[in-house]
Amino acid sequence: MAATPTAVVAGSGGLIGSETVARLVGAGFDVVGIENDTRAMLFGPEASTSPVTERLRRELPTFRSLELDIRDTSGVERVFAAAGSAIELVVHAAAQPSHDWAAGDPHTDFGINALGTLNLLEASRAHCPDATFVFTSTNKVYGDTPNRLPLRPEGTRLELAADHPWFDGIDTTMSIDASLHSLFGASKAAADLLVQEYGRYFGMPTACFRAGCLTGPNHAGTMLHGFLAYLMRCTVSGERYTVFGHGGLQVRDNLHSADLVDAFLRFHERPRPGAVYNIGGGRGNSCSVLEAIELCQRVAGRELRWHLADTARVGDHRWWISNVAEFGSAYGWLPRRSLEAILREIHEANAERWAALPA
Repeated sequence: MAATPTAVVAGSGGLIGSETVARLVGAGFDVVGIENDTRAMLFGPEASTSPVTERLRRELPTFRSLELDIRDTSGVERVFAAAGSAIELVVHAAAQPSHDWAAGDPHTDFGINALGTLNLLEASRAHCPDATFVFTSTNKVYGDTPNRLPLRPEGTRLELAADHPWFDGIDTTMSIDASLHSLFGASKAAADLLVQEYGRYFGMPTACFRAGCLTGPNHAGTMLHGFLAYLMRCTVSGERYTVFGHGGLQVRDNLHSADLVDAFLRFHERPRPGAVYNIGGGRGNSCSVLEAIELCQRVAGRELRWHLADTARVGDHRWWISNVAEFGSAYGWLPRRSLEAILREIHEANAERWAALPA
């Protein structure tokens, strides 16, 4: 009888990590989670991943969560040495995720995002070099280059002309050079390049999924991170929401965590070294902040208190829609959950709890 495959999920209590854990356990993996609830330290107790980790422990018998910081080189080494060649898949979804927060503590940001990634790659190379290594990267590796696009206001959003090559989304031909990244974008770019290099230099099966706005009902949204979840939370709780710059016309595409994990698993079925993909909800799941506010109000059945701050966030994108054609055509993948369905799921899962929060 073949041995049960093992997967290691870094950031197992977060939005993407927890979705990955549940899917992999359902697929027959023994799953080792690496989690230390950094989100609570970064964004406060309301962003803690501990409740999700405890729920996964209760509900999933083949899931084991280890309290470990991915910056701990020897600790990460021990985890991989213990499982060895039984590890068939590594999903790296641990991160310091806020470009605003990074500026206040660059050492912590770079340590988590860059050094932590190096530790996971080195442990994989030493103990399971044939395991698929999937990295949750970010569109912030492109810096503010998207802001040079010839955007124009159209109603409630900024928009590209329909005949522009990137009207249907930005692909990986966009340069990451000569742009303002934010320190978060720089640390994630360093990690992204490391993942590519371990694929190309050492021949390991690695993939960088450069995501835009990821979301879902398990997202612990806060002001500095978690766009749709935080927006819905404010709508339900009565907390005042701040729109940072651009008149609220800035555009994002949004991808449900389950659709992203589906992409991970499809890549794992046919991995290759050093793969890089832009991934997101595409044009169909894009919205401006103003449009997202209207959708949240409609779903929640109440008005949002919000105001516009004149200053935009440093390095923030005015417009981002991911071109998912490269990955989609290679792996037969498309986002399955619509933007409104995502918001309804977030609302249904959290409305009762959020309604009890102080405004």
